[in-house]
Amino acid sequence: MPGIHFPKHSVSKSSFSHSLITGTLLLTFAGVLTRIIGFFYRIFLSRVIGAEGIGIYQLTAPVMALGFAITSAGIQTSISRFVSTEVGKKNPNGARRYLFAGLALSLLLSAVFSLILWKYAAFIATAWLGDARCAPLLSVLSLSFVPSCIHACINGYYYGLKKTGVPALTQLAEQFARVAAVYALFLIYSEQQSAVPLSITMWGIVIGEIASTLVSVSCIRLLPDAGSSKPSWSSCTKNLLLMAAPLTANRVVLNLFSSYENIMIPNRLRLFGYDTSDALGVYGILTGMAMSVVMFPSVITNSVSVLLLPAISEAKAAGDDALIRRTLKKTIESCLSLGFLATIAFLFTGDFLGNFLFGNALAGTFITTLGWICPFLYLGSTLSSILHGLGFPGLTFVLNLISCGIRILFVLFAVPVFGIKSYLWGILISQAVLALLAILLLLRMTRSSRRCRERKVK
Repeated sequence: MPGIHFPKHSVSKSSFSHSLITGTLLLTFAGVLTRIIGFFYRIFLSRVIGAEGIGIYQLTAPVMALGFAITSAGIQTSISRFVSTEVGKKNPNGARRYLFAGLALSLLLSAVFSLILWKYAAFIATAWLGDARCAPLLSVLSLSFVPSCIHACINGYYYGLKKTGVPALTQLAEQFARVAAVYALFLIYSEQQSAVPLSITMWGIVIGEIASTLVSVSCIRLLPDAGSSKPSWSSCTKNLLLMAAPLTANRVVLNLFSSYENIMIPNRLRLFGYDTSDALGVYGILTGMAMSVVMFPSVITNSVSVLLLPAISEAKAAGDDALIRRTLKKTIESCLSLGFLATIAFLFTGDFLGNFLFGNALAGTFITTLGWICPFLYLGSTLSSILHGLGFPGLTFVLNLISCGIRILFVLFAVPVFGIKSYLWGILISQAVLALLAILLLLRMTRSSRRCRERKVK
């Protein structure tokens, strides 16, 4: 494994810590408020469309994730990294050019993906998702990717600057608009005494993405024209593609595996003995109710993860491997502390939360069991971000592929025999393996870096 060693400049420790803490607090505040709204939204949906309806809605999640992976995810990450690099060089011209080059690429991909999804929604619903009732949801969903890519690229620009005010505001705008739109549509259908279609959930997503884009476009303030270096559009595009292509490929492959995993859960539950309605209901309770509760504390680690990538990239470019080691140590300590606290909380309150929030005892059972994954779940996401920041997206891909493969094995072979609880233990084992392998790899890298530096000093 190659060592982490770069030319000697220093990143200000106080500046690094201040920007990371401030940005994390802003994103965490927005994330907590968004999750709280999301809680009430999930409760509302569970009353309006029921567990089976949530199960059908959750079946479309792989398509959403795949669309974001293809159109925005890798490009957003690449923009963030190159913007932080250009800012470190005191070259705002380069930062701006990377934003607009990435935006052009993302818009092109989003338009193509949207057209394909719109045209083949019925085929995808039947052949891939295995439920024709997903077709109208996918048709509406296809309208969301163009606005989504715009605010994703702008957010990537601000993450590269380590400024999180605009991304936090767009996050809130998206959630407020989504919930308000779905509630308004529900009132309209109720007043007309008509059945509420599942597609209102997708119209909420589309309107939320549009609102978020309007906010990001109206709030963006580009860095002033300064610096002598203006990288060409072709070099910016080439650099973005070189980084975004493997990131996007990794995300697409992982999403395809994850899609297979999610689609097979209802299928294998039917082999266990459930009918189609009950299988979708259990799937909806697990993914749409219980997981939303267990993932709530991850709003903190997600905020840290978003900012760790450009911060670690800047420290790496400056050759400050001591700062990288300190950051790794603090990340492990903080995530494990948060995770163990969450585990204790969910073990004691899981049954209450399931019944109180969703009126569903099975949701409470799931929350209690899933509480055990918290230390590994929260740690894995932040360590993956550090690996990305150090320039090892391939390692992150392999780790996530191993983790997903473990879950798929549980879905295929354990769920038909032991039911849904075996899948919960599969999640626990997969997250533990992911976190432990990431720690071992990062520790090996830091030791190699230290030995390399010591040899150079001698």
